[in-house]
This record gives sequence, structure tokens and C-alpha cells, in this order.
Amino acid sequence: MAQLVRQPVRPLRPAFRHSFHTPEQLDRLKQATLDILEDVGVRFRSAKALAVLAEHGARVDPKTRVARFAPELVLDAMAKAPRRFTLGAREPSCDIAVGDGATYCTSDGCGPRIIDPLTGVDRPSRKADVEAVTRMLDYLGSMGFWWPTVSAGDCGTTSQLHEVEAGLRNTVKHLQGMVQGARQARFAVEMATVVAGSAEELRRRPVLSALIGTVSPLVQDTDGIEAAMVFAEAGVPVCFVTMPTLGTTAPATRAGAFALAAAELVSATVLLQLVAPGAPVIHSYIPSYIDPRTGAFLSFPRDHRGAPLTAELPHYWGVPAEGTACGTDATEPGTWQGGVEEAVSLAEGAQIGADLMPSIGLLGTYTTFSAEHLMLGDDIYHRVRAMIDDIDFSDDALAMEAIADVGPGGHFLGHRHTRTHLRDAVVRGITHELAVDGSYRDALEVARERALEIWRDYRPEPLPDDKARELARIMVAADGELLA
Repeated sequence: MAQLVRQPVRPLRPAFRHSFHTPEQLDRLKQATLDILEDVGVRFRSAKALAVLAEHGARVDPKTRVARFAPELVLDAMAKAPRRFTLGAREPSCDIAVGDGATYCTSDGCGPRIIDPLTGVDRPSRKADVEAVTRMLDYLGSMGFWWPTVSAGDCGTTSQLHEVEAGLRNTVKHLQGMVQGARQARFAVEMATVVAGSAEELRRRPVLSALIGTVSPLVQDTDGIEAAMVFAEAGVPVCFVTMPTLGTTAPATRAGAFALAAAELVSATVLLQLVAPGAPVIHSYIPSYIDPRTGAFLSFPRDHRGAPLTAELPHYWGVPAEGTACGTDATEPGTWQGGVEEAVSLAEGAQIGADLMPSIGLLGTYTTFSAEHLMLGDDIYHRVRAMIDDIDFSDDALAMEAIADVGPGGHFLGHRHTRTHLRDAVVRGITHELAVDGSYRDALEVARERALEIWRDYRPEPLPDDKARELARIMVAADGELLA
């Protein structure tokens, strides 16, 4: 059996971009956000964060813990946040130049369940699953960076740190962890420093970034914001993500929901720029919906307008965008619903100019990992990548000589130009795998077969033994301190 070799990272590089909203519309949203920050404010549950904000001129109500921001404070702080920076990786060829015009994708995260690829049983996920799924993400060229696709549910309150350790040991790509709490963040920084080689190298080429959630409406919780402060001081990029639910935790109108969500992201970014001027920050909007008939949580209704704002708004504020979420509300792999929702979201994310993007791998609205679903999503990803790429208009590609040689009523199959180009003209997808009898095989069966091969046989370049031992030591210390 041939050894599996990691595929090169192939980001989405669209030939053309689209602007869906005018500068006047974006100005209205920006002004609405400034008005919310000045007049309504944002509640910061962290006393440390409130002290920093008060010191720099924010109006802090100690009773309600609500901070209000003058527009000048907001705009001055946001101007310090960089639009472009590097997300480093253990393997330098996997570094991401954020803002280079491409869209780099990762999986969905952080699902609490997995359909076991070996047994087919739907069960809670464990740290061993994080390791195995990470190896799949390391192999696939559709995955530009890492999220913990599933959770280390067997590791208790230090599960997020165990997920980062599993990621650092099982992929050479950039990691975006989901670590909350100041003490946990310090352990995560310590592990990332070991892998990077030094604190200075971590700051120059951070192998780790952090996904920190806000709380809608208009709240920054203690664990999230204090972890973000630790990461910012260490030079670890922070991606703030907001998940407003229209009609419950946000207005039922899209414009109102985005104005409110922007206030959450901007207020958190202002704090980090006051703590560590120039700290790299990314904004991520993942709007969701409530079904008014059932109360069910939905991410992908038929009318998903406003998704372009997930990239346009961050760029208007001058920071990178971790754009519109992909994934699906479908609960079974291989369904029409799963395919159409992931295809539309991937194409949309590239066209709107998202710098980074969560994408494929989970079913049931970010809850359950399916290995075959990941492989089907990988196939959709590469279809979208080809669809948005430009085509060659060179003299050879225009084939004028071949057309003249064949002429009216002729046939191109035997022409030397066809022999040169036909293999590249037809790239087989997962739906075009041939059976022994020459018919096309079932795509879900092919996806399951490919997933099992990667799950069982692919192994990424391991960490050097001394660094692996040091990560293990840090995790023992973290468990000893945080589980006590």
C-alpha cells in the first residue's frame, strides 16, 4: 500500500470578488454600532477589563459593569489593529498570510459527538477522537488551519487544553484553539511557546490563535475576555466570534442583529488594543435563527441574506474576517440538504472575501462529526475552488491551431492538443469513482472508504520527542492546578 502523503494546502482564490453592500450601507451600520457603544454600552464581567477601560477614558458604571465608549476612543483603538499578519504553522509552508486575498478554511467545531468511523456508533467524543480527526485535517488540502472539530469530552474542565495539545502533536498546520479563562490561556501560551521555540518566535509566527466568544446581547464574560487579554499580551492572535440569534439574543432584523453583534466584537477589540496596541484581532460573525413555529435553533434557513456582511463589516472596520459559517443543519451524511448548504456557504465565503472560514465536517448544526461527511465536504470544497478559479486564455488554451487542423465536421480525440490537455480537462470527483463493471460507485460508499483509509493509515510528521515530553509535562501541571 502506498504511503499517504499530506496534500498541499489549497485555499480558495476566486478570480473575482463581489461587493454586496454599498459604502453608504456599511457607514450606516458602522454609525449604528458607534451609537450602541456610546449610548447603550457593553457589560464586561471582568473587573480587570473594566479597570483598563476606565483608565483609558471609557465611562464605566461599577454597579452594572457596563462600559460606554466615546466614538473617538473606539476609532483610535480600532486604527491600531492590523489588517494583515501571519498565522504561523509548525511546517512553514503551511503559514497563512492573512489578508493575501485567499480564503483559508478549517472544519466546523467543536462537536460533542462522533459517529465512530470503525463501528458506526453515534457516541460522545473523546480526546483520542480529537487526535484522529486532527490527523485527517492535517492530510486534507481543503483544510488550511485547525479547529478542534470534536471535543475532548473525557478530559473534564481542562478539555480545551487537551484539545490544543492533541492539535499541536497531530498537525503541522496552524491551530485556532478555543481556550477560555486566564489560567488556562497561560498554559496554552506555554505549550505554543514550546512548539514555536521561543516567546519571540511565537510572537513573530504564532502557531496558535484563539477563538473567543462574546455573549449576545452585549456581554463580555470573565473567562473569555481575560483569556483574550493573556493571548494578546503574548502576541497570540485572537478571533472574537459572535453568534447572535435573530429574535432572541438579537433583533429579528438582520441590520439590527449585525449592528449589535459588531458592538460586541468592536468593544472586545478596543480592550485588546488598550492592553497590547497592535494586537492581531479577527472578527467572526455566525448569525443564527430561531424557528418561530418550533423554537428550534437553525443556522441555515432558505433566506440567509446578510451573510456577505460577515466579511464586509470586519474589513470596513479594518480587521480580517473569519467569514460566514459553513456546515449544515442536516443530521445524516450524504443528504441533499447537507450538500446544498455546504456548497452555497463555501462559494459565498470565497466570493465575499473572507480571510478565514469554518467549513465542513459536522452534522446537526455543529454537533456530530462524520468522517464520510467530511470527505463529501472536501469534494464540495474542491468543486467550489475550481468553480471560482479563472481559466487560461493563452494562445495554447484558445487552441486555434487545433481548431484549424480539425476543421468543420472533424474530431478532436486524436489530435496532439487533446492528448496534451484532456487529462487536466476532466478531474474526477467523489461521484465519478468507477466500479469494476464500469458504472459509477455510490458516493457515500466512496467517501466512507477514503475516510477509513486516512483514519487508519495517515500519520503526520510528529513533534520532536523533547517537545512532546514538554507538552505532556505542561498538561500534567495544568490538570494538577485546574482540576484541584
